[in-house]
Amino acid sequence: MHKLIGVCVFCGSSEGSDPAYTEAARGLGRHIAESRARLIYGGASIGLMGEVARAALEAGGEVVGIIPQFLRAREIELGSLTELVITPDMHERKTRMHGLSDAFVILPGGLGTLEEVLEAMTWAQLGLHKKPIVFVNTKGFWDPLFATFDRVHTHNFARYGLKELYTVVNRVEDTMPAIHNFHRQAAE
Repeated sequence: MHKLIGVCVFCGSSEGSDPAYTEAARGLGRHIAESRARLIYGGASIGLMGEVARAALEAGGEVVGIIPQFLRAREIELGSLTELVITPDMHERKTRMHGLSDAFVILPGGLGTLEEVLEAMTWAQLGLHKKPIVFVNTKGFWDPLFATFDRVHTHNFARYGLKELYTVVNRVEDTMPAIHNFHRQAAE
C-alpha cells in the first residue's frame, strides 16, 4: 500500500463575498478526495476551511485538521475529521502542516492565507522545499497578488523568476494534474 499524497489547502476562515468561493472550496475538497489524496488544512469548521474539509469527508477522503489551542473557541474545529492535531501556537501549526504536506493549494482567503502561502513561497525560493504551490484563481481573486509578484520581479527584488515557484489554475479539477505536473529546479 502506498502513502497518500498530502495536499495542504490554505484558505479563508470566512466564506467571502461570492458564492463561487464556497463552490470552489467544496469542489476542491471533492477533487482531492476523489484523487485519493489526503487533505491537510487548518482544522476549522467555519468558512472556506470548513467547506473544503466537509466536502472531502463527504467524498470519502481522509482529512487532517491542525489547529492551535487558542483558536479552538474562535474557529471551532470540525468534529468528524480523520485526525485532529492541536498545537500550542501558530508556528507549530504551520510546521506540522508543512511536514505532512506534499503540495500546497491556495483558495481565496485573507491575511492568514496570504501569510501561509508567502511563507511556503519564500521557503521554496530559498530551496527549503520543492513542493508544488498551486493557486486556484477563482473569478480572478488572486490577480492583484500576481501583479504584485510581477512588480517585485520587475523591480529586482527577486533573484530569479517568482513564476517558477507556483502554478495557477482557474478550475478546481485542474488542481491535482497541476500538482502532478509541477517541476521546479532547486534554488542555487
